Amino acid sequence: MRVPTLREVGTEARLLLIGIPVLIWTLIPIYHMFLFAISPKQDAFAGKLWPDHPTLNNFRIVFNQQHYFLRDFWAQFGNSVVIAVAVGALTLVIATSAAFAISRLRVRGGRTVMNLALFTYFIPAAFLAVPMYRTMGNYGLLNNHWSLILAMVTIASPYAIWVLKQASDKLPLELDEAAIMDGATPLQLFRMVYVPLMLPSLVAIGTYALLLAWNEYLYAFLLLSKDTEITLPVALGNFLAADDSPWELLMTTGFIYALPPAAVYYAFRRYMVGGLTAGAVKS
Repeated sequence: MRVPTLREVGTEARLLLIGIPVLIWTLIPIYHMFLFAISPKQDAFAGKLWPDHPTLNNFRIVFNQQHYFLRDFWAQFGNSVVIAVAVGALTLVIATSAAFAISRLRVRGGRTVMNLALFTYFIPAAFLAVPMYRTMGNYGLLNNHWSLILAMVTIASPYAIWVLKQASDKLPLELDEAAIMDGATPLQLFRMVYVPLMLPSLVAIGTYALLLAWNEYLYAFLLLSKDTEITLPVALGNFLAADDSPWELLMTTGFIYALPPAAVYYAFRRYMVGGLTAGAVKS
C-alpha cells in the first residue's frame, strides 16, 4: 500500500482548512431556514440552536394552504414546475439544434450569430426586463406563462448554445463522415450520432436552464400578476408585504421550494461539472 508523501498530506490538510469553513458558512443559512420551519411562531426569533418545542405544524399549514398568503400554494408550485420544465426543454431543443448546425453542419454565418447572441450578456438581464415587458405586452402575452417561458429561454439559450458548441467541437469528425458514407441524412446524424454522444452536456444544460427558470424572480414578478398564475418565488415576496410577516411560514415555504432543485442537482451532479466545462480546454 502506497504511503502518502508529506507534501500530499499538507496539500490535503490545506484543502480541508479551506473547505470545512466554506461548507459550514454555506450550511448556516440552510440550517436557520430549517430552524424557522420547525419552530412555533413565538419561538422563531428566540436565537436558540434548537427550539424548545419543535413542531411540524408549519409544514401542515403550508401543505393545507391554511394561511392567507398560502391559499394558492399548490397552484403556484405547479406554475413553477411547468415553467421550469418548459424552459429546460425548449432551451435544449434550440441550443442542441443550433450547436449541431454551427459545429457539425458548418452552417454559413453560424459562428457570427452565436457570437452576437453571446454579446447580449454584456447587457445585464435586469436592464432588459422593461423592454421584455413591453414586447410581451405588444404580443398580448402578459400574465401568460408563455411570456415568462419565452423570456427565460431567451436568456438561457446563448450560453447553452456556446457550451454545447464547445462540447460538440471535441467530437471526432470521422464519426460524421462514417455515418454519411453509410447513407445517413443530417437528421439521422443528429439523432443517432450527435445526441447520444452529447448526452452528458445535454443533461447539464437542461438542468442549468431548469434551475435558472425555477429561481427567477424579477421577470416572473413583471410578466405575471394573477395570484393563480404567478410562480412561488413571487408569492414568497408577497409575505414581506404584511406588517407582521409570518416568518416561520415564509421559511417553511422557502425550505420546501428549495428541495426540488436540490434533488435535481443531486441526481445529475456527475453531469454538471463535466457537461458545463466540456470543450473549455482543447487538447
